[in-house]
Amino acid sequence: MYFSYFGLAQAPFKITPDTRLFFPGGNRGAVLESLVYAVTSGEGIVKVVGEVGSGKTMMCRMLARELPENTEIVYLANPSLSPEHILHAIAFELKLPAAASDSRLKVLHTLQDYLIRRHAQNVRVVTFIEEAQGMPIETLEEIRLLSNLETQDEKLLQIVMFGQPELDETLATPRIRQLKERITYSFYLTPFTAQQVAEYLTTRLRACGYKGMGLFTRGAIRRLTRSSRGLLRRINILADKALLAAYAANAVQVSAGHVRRASRDSEFGTGRRRVGRLIGIAACVVLAVGVALWWAGGVLLGEGRGASFATRARLGDAPQTGAVARAPEGATTSTRDALPARAPLSAPVPVPAQRVPEPARPALGAAREGGAAGKDGRPGR
Repeated sequence: MYFSYFGLAQAPFKITPDTRLFFPGGNRGAVLESLVYAVTSGEGIVKVVGEVGSGKTMMCRMLARELPENTEIVYLANPSLSPEHILHAIAFELKLPAAASDSRLKVLHTLQDYLIRRHAQNVRVVTFIEEAQGMPIETLEEIRLLSNLETQDEKLLQIVMFGQPELDETLATPRIRQLKERITYSFYLTPFTAQQVAEYLTTRLRACGYKGMGLFTRGAIRRLTRSSRGLLRRINILADKALLAAYAANAVQVSAGHVRRASRDSEFGTGRRRVGRLIGIAACVVLAVGVALWWAGGVLLGEGRGASFATRARLGDAPQTGAVARAPEGATTSTRDALPARAPLSAPVPVPAQRVPEPARPALGAAREGGAAGKDGRPGR
């Protein structure tokens, strides 16, 4: 749809691996050269590990293309095979006369005879196993036994396993530690950096006929790298959708906003942000609850041992109207301690005066004898 708009001859970011669009950057070219060397030197078992969508299938196809013509390749795409079935699968791919009812030992002898003949013809047989992390441990042990098929100077069967990081965890199992020791080379397909993503986009666009400059802005490349986590499959999906978004907006460049829309549509890179957002919300809730409990605790405890009776009055502990307030021990009984519930702690509230019966006036003589004060405040005589 957007091909002619951007001057492209074909889709630059197809999900299906296309060896014509192979990008040697991001250690892919170096890994490919090392794989070719490991296989042609007869080193037995080789392992390639990468995250989901890191380009393992592309690497597998590139290796098949780069190997010499005197190489016969067996491709196993289904790793969930039993030990007996994997022998039959290899024999089937090699077109050997092995019936499904044949025993494991018979199929193994047939395979060994075939490998010896091919070795005499200077033909190397290589088995590619994809998604090897899903292979049962018993089948992995059978792989180790197959690696025992050898001449005096080299292996009769080369094995290359492609798998996700879980493959390393499986190989760490004590039951198959001997297989791990047989692996002579281990390669890892690392995620792309922002610079490598920029080079990858340029390489793909040029290969598909784009002749302009900087179709993806720097902000778009940074956003694309974050959302894809540097994984090739995600880069292809997001780049394709971002080009479509830019085309729909009649834009001459792909911006960070276009990549953001593509990311929302694909839901790539949202899991970590969603978890972070939930953690942030939970932290705020915990903080709010903690503050509320601290405040309520301060009120209930009188905000300290010296809290006034007025603090408890706010919670409804003050006496009802007309009742006689009874001050706690050690607290004052002034009118300032009888605050209503809505009044600030520091604001004194007047309390209606209560009539107190006046004591009987003493006789004039008694007052003088008791030293009653005169008008000037001096004791009377």
